[in-house]
Amino acid sequence: MASSATIYDVSRLSGVSTATVSRTFSDPDRVKEATRRKVYDAAAVLNYSPNAIARAMARQCTDRIAYIICKKGATILDEFYASICEGIMRSANRSDLHLLVSTAEDWGQLLRSAHSKQIEGVILGGTADPALISEFQSRKIPVVLVNNRITGSELPCVVADEASGVRQALEHLIQRGHRKIGMVAGRVNSYVMSERYHAFVDCLKEHGLPVSPASIKMCEATVQSTTAAAEELLRSPEARPTALFCINDVAAAGAYKAARRLGLRIPEDLAVSGFDDSTLCPMLEPELTSVHIDCRRMGELCVERLTQLLQHKKDIEQFSMVPTELIVRRST
Repeated sequence: MASSATIYDVSRLSGVSTATVSRTFSDPDRVKEATRRKVYDAAAVLNYSPNAIARAMARQCTDRIAYIICKKGATILDEFYASICEGIMRSANRSDLHLLVSTAEDWGQLLRSAHSKQIEGVILGGTADPALISEFQSRKIPVVLVNNRITGSELPCVVADEASGVRQALEHLIQRGHRKIGMVAGRVNSYVMSERYHAFVDCLKEHGLPVSPASIKMCEATVQSTTAAAEELLRSPEARPTALFCINDVAAAGAYKAARRLGLRIPEDLAVSGFDDSTLCPMLEPELTSVHIDCRRMGELCVERLTQLLQHKKDIEQFSMVPTELIVRRST
């Protein structure tokens, strides 16, 4: 049966004001340790539980987790990581976990923040600085990686099936008759870039198609840089591809600009495939073929793994992979 105790009952029993009781549950770092203890004890005696935060505080646990986006220049509105965040939020809400969202650049002094915010566990999205991981580990704060994998590490990670996505895109292009396929490889997350690059090379070799350094252009992950890289590929009289596989949809947008500058039609003169199936795809003309990643499912799996760590369960799955699916549109 739910408790009928009120904040006023907790105030009287603990001997502090109702404002202090409220502050203890909403912003405990602003309340002295001794005072917090009085409030938590009173709340426990009275079974006072206005919400999940109160229940957590009464047992000296915040149920608070953090999702930190470790991507240079990213904001919490970054589309890919925001989609992962949606899955994390849904699962966190179902589990009565409270979520803090930040970027690594905004996190500030990690040592102080991790302590003052009373983080129970953390999900790191993208290429996390090893020092950041070490800071959390040194405080026994469980860590789950998403969209990243550290070889030799025992940290649970959740990734997309990058290799399958690349193969689906390339085999689609090959089925359309393309034999000269180039790659615009904007420098993204190092794990993702490595997976997609090697899958590209391996798939072409398996189909007996030529792979040369001249057909792959490395560049920064901006539209300006990928446009220049694609234009360089398309200007090559000997190695000019009839199709481009782009490491993500931003790179594909650069390929579109390059094709337009050179008077090439998509897909008649040049087929283009992207990766991530972002909101860019239907905005481009023609609409972009791209590989879809179930980012929300990635987020849900992150919370599952982190919850297992917090519950000290054994035999936790260290490597979780989410399937990918090619969404064919008019650019190919």
